[in-house]
Amino acid sequence: MAPSRGPTALARSLHTTLSNHKGPVHVVRYAKGTSKYVLTGGQDRTIRLWNPTLGTEIKVYAAHGYEVLSISVSHDNSKFASSGWDRSVFLWDVMAGTTIRRISGHMGRINAVEFNEDASVLASGSYDSTVRLWDLRSQNRQPIQVLDEARDAIQTLHVGHGTIITGSVDGTVRTYDLRMGQLRSDFIGHPITSVVPAQDLQTYLVTTLDSHVRLMDASTGKMLNDFTGHTVTSYRCRSCFGHGEATVICGDENGQVWAWDLLEATPLPPNPPPKVHDKVITWVEHHPTDPGELITASADGTVKVWRHPAT
Repeated sequence: MAPSRGPTALARSLHTTLSNHKGPVHVVRYAKGTSKYVLTGGQDRTIRLWNPTLGTEIKVYAAHGYEVLSISVSHDNSKFASSGWDRSVFLWDVMAGTTIRRISGHMGRINAVEFNEDASVLASGSYDSTVRLWDLRSQNRQPIQVLDEARDAIQTLHVGHGTIITGSVDGTVRTYDLRMGQLRSDFIGHPITSVVPAQDLQTYLVTTLDSHVRLMDASTGKMLNDFTGHTVTSYRCRSCFGHGEATVICGDENGQVWAWDLLEATPLPPNPPPKVHDKVITWVEHHPTDPGELITASADGTVKVWRHPAT
């Protein structure tokens, strides 16, 4: 094969549709490791485990009393955390299909939940403007730390090596260095719906309700690139990096999946992209290792698995 020039084309051939949820699907996450499975969560208060290759549902996790907004899978795939309008974080045993623990403490819905690298600590971000850190090895029901600098709802968070990155409706991305006790704030100026750092944590993608995705320098807060064309003005939509972090991908409120060249910030063809969901695309996630797989979740009640056409 000739060496590839530029970014890989986005996987745009529909492989399968996962349509067992009743109502909007808010989140879809790949399992860790070989990422052969996905977990989805939605308005119907369930989390569902799927094999995206076969398009089959493996298990349903039902304990939430309200809709599910966020899922995080542990490093070893043995457990996952979920959150939503319950105001509690649910910790699940994947195989048993039951909750191990329920963690309460927030005063509003929990928009984001994320494990640290070894799943010993869980972070939760809420409509109550706080992020709470929970020690999962302790039976103590109190958070080990509360980050309360945000002035509005926390919409998204990332847990790194001793760092936590949060994105809020107040328009600010905050990076906490927990070891040094330092906080850096990057004022983006518009309500933030997602923050996704690059693997080396040197840059991050921030999605905002002014229909922009921006690539930011994580150490200086300087904008490195700006991606536009899509429509995100009212709903929580997530952007992510494509394969090899050579592209940027974002689903929008018109049901379109946009892709841009990371360096040029130009939309990849087709421009504009086709409408592939009937309602807003709430979540996009690229397969961690496979260059040719992408998953999208939508308020139309479906999750779609995209691949390159078979050759």
